[in-house]
Amino acid sequence: MKNLASVMGQAKQMKERMERLQIELAAKTVEGESGAGAVRVVVNGKLDVLSVRLDRPLLTTLAGTGEDADIAVIEDLITAATNAALEKARSLVQQEMSQLTGGMDLSGVPGLDKLLGG
Repeated sequence: MKNLASVMGQAKQMKERMERLQIELAAKTVEGESGAGAVRVVVNGKLDVLSVRLDRPLLTTLAGTGEDADIAVIEDLITAATNAALEKARSLVQQEMSQLTGGMDLSGVPGLDKLLGG
């Protein structure tokens, strides 16, 4: 029974640490860019897109203006910047989780994604 109580206590502590980590990750941000900075996307550690910034002069150079503007180029740049930011955010989450768990791989633990807000 002592072992069960110990395991339950450790599980509760881990849950509390995970909840704190979720709050901390929401406050951390990373940025992805494309087109040499023409598009910048900011994402937090919860994988929420917080902002998209467009450098109009640079976009004009890359995509043109008015009716000649190549919207597909701009869309591709936004997609690339978003994917870059999300990849950085996933890496951040993985780093933070590794520190929390002492390097243990918990990716297969049922319900862990919900605890982290996934």
